[in-house]
Amino acid sequence: MKLLNVLAAVAATVWATGAMAAGHLPDLGGREVVVVTENAYPPLQFVDPITGEAIGWEYDAMAEIAKRLNITVTYENISWDAMIAAVSEGQFDMGMTGITIREDRAEVVDFSDPYMRSEMVMMVRGDEDRFSNAAEFAADADLLVAAQPGTTPFYVAVYDVLDGDEANPRIKLFETFGAGVQALRAGDVDLVLTDGTAGEGYVAASNGALKIVGEKLGTEDFGFIFPKGSDLVGPMNAAIQSMKDDGTIDALNKRWFLDFKVGG
Repeated sequence: MKLLNVLAAVAATVWATGAMAAGHLPDLGGREVVVVTENAYPPLQFVDPITGEAIGWEYDAMAEIAKRLNITVTYENISWDAMIAAVSEGQFDMGMTGITIREDRAEVVDFSDPYMRSEMVMMVRGDEDRFSNAAEFAADADLLVAAQPGTTPFYVAVYDVLDGDEANPRIKLFETFGAGVQALRAGDVDLVLTDGTAGEGYVAASNGALKIVGEKLGTEDFGFIFPKGSDLVGPMNAAIQSMKDDGTIDALNKRWFLDFKVGG
């Protein structure tokens, strides 16, 4: 089975490279692709509080990919902690929710090429003056950090900010990223770790209620996920590359991280 997966991945890569070299993208003939997401990670994907519509960077990217590859996208919703397993088991064709590309995850799902690179930052309340970096946060046993289990922010909190104990009671677990931000604003926790792009969106929309402190804690690449051996990986990679080449990715970044205001 592992050999078959390797061969499938190699074939997809060769195929995608050939398509790009030929200067065109594949036509998938209107194929339906079921994409699962969480809708809880602004500005990548979230529910507009005014219209109730699911929107975001990833939705716009997928709409563009759908046009370029001639696919019909259907969306489903699932919690973060169930997503990777569900995609791995083939319940969905693809997953998107700002998923960091990691070796352990790549053992159970296939990743697309990175569509975005981000850096982890510390988001706090606007009036926070008890700490200004990770070391000062760690030194105060009364301070709490919000995180979703199994996410990159969770592991950064455990291993880069605190003591390496995944059961540390200073880490308060929340089902969604948005719930952790609400807890921060309410004073129930004191820190949320997030990628810089999402953090900037929240801060810009907060009217001073939130801010970023300290230095960046690390770099992560985001990718879409697929069941192992999926024949969609090659076409998706080709589409992502074409969007990088023609400036579409840059335009999406400007729209969602500079121009758009979450909740505005």
